[in-house]
Amino acid sequence: MLHYLKGKLIEKSPVHAVIECSGVAYFLNVSLYTYSALPDSGDAQLFTHFHINGNDFSLILYGFINEDERDIFRKLISVSGVGHNTARMVLSSIGAGEVKKVIMQKDVASLKRIKGIGEKTAERIIVDLHDKIYKGNESAAEKISVSHNTLKLEALAALSSLGLEKTKTEKLLDKMLLQDSTLTLEEVIRQVLKQI
Repeated sequence: MLHYLKGKLIEKSPVHAVIECSGVAYFLNVSLYTYSALPDSGDAQLFTHFHINGNDFSLILYGFINEDERDIFRKLISVSGVGHNTARMVLSSIGAGEVKKVIMQKDVASLKRIKGIGEKTAERIIVDLHDKIYKGNESAAEKISVSHNTLKLEALAALSSLGLEKTKTEKLLDKMLLQDSTLTLEEVIRQVLKQI
């Protein structure tokens, strides 16, 4: 129906934006990610998703800063048990790029930290979307894997030289990198030393 709206940004908040196009103002529900990316004023463009509420047949318009975010939103709502508001909460919490990374890494723990996502829903999202997300993102997955392995080996070498037991340290490193893929070498070493 509507692919995108381009016009003057009249209003924005962390949950909605209003864009005026040819004298008509459209109210769009947005994620925190989109809100942050929108300008404070002037022209703006949002890609749209149109939804008819089955309960009261109200019309709801969602807006996304780019097609990638909209695509992830649509994939999320295709999962049984994930509604439009839950999908928007996921994108508000970690952003489209991080959602893809979490799904590719099968990181249930990161999804469970998001409000409204329990363990079963997190597992269902990963099972249903892993192949869809992974397809076309093989090179990104390889980069994540390679960077993890390099970081793990460097951290393991440093911690072993401090006299830590290798097997126990390796298990801790695996768990830590699975939970947070953005940690630096220094942060990883510091966290392991706190836990042993």
